[in-house]
Amino acid sequence: MKQGCSIKAPFFEIGPKSYLFGQDVIDLAIAADEASKKYDVDIIFTTPIVEIARVKAVTSRIHVFAPHMDPLRPGRGLADILPESLVAAGAEGVMLNHCEKPLTLAVLRETIKRADEVGLATIVCADSMAEASMIAMLKPNIIVAEPSELIGTGVSVGPQYVEAATKAVKDIDPEILVLTAAGIANGNDVYNTIIAGADATGSSSGVAKAKDRAAMVDEMISAVRRAWNERQNK
Repeated sequence: MKQGCSIKAPFFEIGPKSYLFGQDVIDLAIAADEASKKYDVDIIFTTPIVEIARVKAVTSRIHVFAPHMDPLRPGRGLADILPESLVAAGAEGVMLNHCEKPLTLAVLRETIKRADEVGLATIVCADSMAEASMIAMLKPNIIVAEPSELIGTGVSVGPQYVEAATKAVKDIDPEILVLTAAGIANGNDVYNTIIAGADATGSSSGVAKAKDRAAMVDEMISAVRRAWNERQNK
């Protein structure tokens, strides 16, 4: 794993996006921190940018990521997201190229380079296996392989997609971690994705819209640990 990323498989990504704000984000981060400690599973918590410092202040185990940044350098850039400001706020990494915040390949290349310069880990989204292979050549730390049409639907990818997407990335760079997600709605979805061979999976709406968010986080992280242990014992 290249410098700047201490995350190891198995891991899980929680991104409340704009489903939650204020204290609800903080409470979810605390629940994620507790589950990470309980099950010894790394969790990336992709928090709204305005909550990075507060999330960092109340947690100790989760990896706090920003949901986006721009490749600019200190100076002019009103309302752009400066990489150095994310580091100063306490972020360990940044998510890039989500289908709700897509980047051109040229901009993505420059943004990954800037993240490397300031020590931010990168988790980069790809909505097809072809795009995942192309992004792997840019050497991010983690690639999220998820079909954008399944995001938020509650319909998860099958084991064939997990296996193929993981292979597409690892064939280019075996050190890149692969997170396969989209439509992860419960612990069973998590278990099936990890047991199929993914390094990780994650959920946004499945957690944020749950009646008991803390209980859902516990259910999902427990499933990560159970599936991973079963894989290791085969």
